[in-house]
Amino acid sequence: MATNAFFRNIDNTNEQNLIDDLVIESIQIYGLDVKFVTRLHSNVDKILNEDDLPTFDNYYDFEVYIKNVDGFEGEGDFLSKFGLQIRDSITFTVAIRTFERFVTREKDTRKRPLEGEMIFLPLNGKMYKIQHVEHESIFYQSGSLQVYDMRCELAEYSGETFNTGYYEIDNYFEDIDTSANTVTTLTNLANTDPISQNVFFESQGDDIIDFSEMDPFSENISIQDS
Repeated sequence: MATNAFFRNIDNTNEQNLIDDLVIESIQIYGLDVKFVTRLHSNVDKILNEDDLPTFDNYYDFEVYIKNVDGFEGEGDFLSKFGLQIRDSITFTVAIRTFERFVTREKDTRKRPLEGEMIFLPLNGKMYKIQHVEHESIFYQSGSLQVYDMRCELAEYSGETFNTGYYEIDNYFEDIDTSANTVTTLTNLANTDPISQNVFFESQGDDIIDFSEMDPFSENISIQDS
């Protein structure tokens, strides 16, 4: 038994284009402009299949809709044994055609947003890292997909390099960046990161183990020259 050929519920191109236009217009009315920061994989570990020191080399402007209506989601702000932790999360929605117009048209290998890339939100001046991209949040309305949902968390700096040409992005982590040539000692590192305790841990470790000895794990050692 076949479906009725006179009712085109999932392959009506004109209807799909109309829905795309309405979604894009709605995001342009109720959304915000953001900067999508692309990630360049230049030093991928072929065994672990990861890039520990990625470079963010370019950015694109487009509009998104913020799905969160009651503020940021996630665990929020809390105190842990590592100090103050801020785990704000947010979901950005971008129309597929919008992403293709601003990103894919400039770089044809980029078909969708990728996990690990960043979004800079000028509204609060914060950087968010994409944790997951959901392409079926709206399930095949009229037989097609209209949006990507980018689920993001507040970015935590871990040595990445930013070279996009946009000052606010390239210098966002300047206060905690330890890659500068001036950071060569634990004291300079403490001045850069005021909550670090590297000097304290180093001094405590020296009282426990003296690595200048031949055998740091023995109390008494004897060395025979002959």
